Amino acid sequence: MAARYLILEDGSIYAGEGFGAPAVTFGEMVFTTSMTGYQEIITNQVYHNQIVVFTNPDIGNFGIQRNVYESILPSIKGVVVRSLANISTTKVRRLTLDRYLNSMNIPGVANVDTRAIVRRLREAHKPLKGSIVPVPDDHAFDQLQATVLTNQQVAQVSTPKPYPNPDVGMSVVVIDLGLKNGILRELSRRKCNVTVLPYNASAEEILRLDPDGVVLSSGPGNPNKIGDAVLEMIRKVQARVPLFAIGLGHELFARANGCRLHQISPERHGMNHPITETITGRIVYATQAEGFALSHDDVDTAKLYVTYVDLIDNSVQGLRHRDYPAFSVQFFPDGAPGPDETDGLFDEFMDTMRLREDR
Repeated sequence: MAARYLILEDGSIYAGEGFGAPAVTFGEMVFTTSMTGYQEIITNQVYHNQIVVFTNPDIGNFGIQRNVYESILPSIKGVVVRSLANISTTKVRRLTLDRYLNSMNIPGVANVDTRAIVRRLREAHKPLKGSIVPVPDDHAFDQLQATVLTNQQVAQVSTPKPYPNPDVGMSVVVIDLGLKNGILRELSRRKCNVTVLPYNASAEEILRLDPDGVVLSSGPGNPNKIGDAVLEMIRKVQARVPLFAIGLGHELFARANGCRLHQISPERHGMNHPITETITGRIVYATQAEGFALSHDDVDTAKLYVTYVDLIDNSVQGLRHRDYPAFSVQFFPDGAPGPDETDGLFDEFMDTMRLREDR
């Protein structure tokens, strides 16, 4: 493997060996503490325009599996690992991570001190840009400093046109804010007849399909940069049909109902994160990928009540509307990767739709 370097906008340089595509890339630096699931993370659209550092030391030891993609065309900007396992076969023939990233034009850096990188990201107390380059010269740093990362992530990853994921059960509209396939898998397991619409679909376009319910998907970027048209759509839809919001969808659901969101640094990415259900006191473990959070003081209690709370920092992880059959969670109830003990939220959504149908 040829020499490659990860450079950060604060002047840090980390020397390693390149794998994947021999491309120069720029992105926002984040790290994930997930022990498994690197393929799902790399193909999750929530990492659009980001370079991901894996804290688990061995990455690539399962190859690339054909049935666990979270999107067909990943938009992650780079991968940084301590040790790359160049494995292509277990019981069936599989692509190596190296070959897969090369085919997707995504560069990677291996054999670097990922602990030092994570420490630098934690101590920065703000998002840092990074770049993967062949030579860490002044020109590379000048390019990095001059790079302006887009704030239009959702527009770039959302489907441009509606498409169906048909079945024979409840009719569900999914709003694609950066949809991960795990959401579609959970709906398919429940026989839902799904139609996926772009993020900027209007309430009229959604309701014209006469859905039994609507799902706001997870996705990338800053929820405070999403236009008021999406918030107005949420307000209209939640008053008409059951609504279930996940990840970025949860953040937009909160904004649409009068809440404020604040940026957190470093971002939280990982699985087995402890969360408590407020009504029962039950502790669940879930997968998180969030750069913005909601505190209790930011919740408009006249409209919403808190259903889930983060046990580490006490941030709000779930909401339910007081007047409408609408609820949301910050974490990924579909896992992918991670624990699936919160996938019962999809059953709760199904029950909500059935109750409305029976009226």
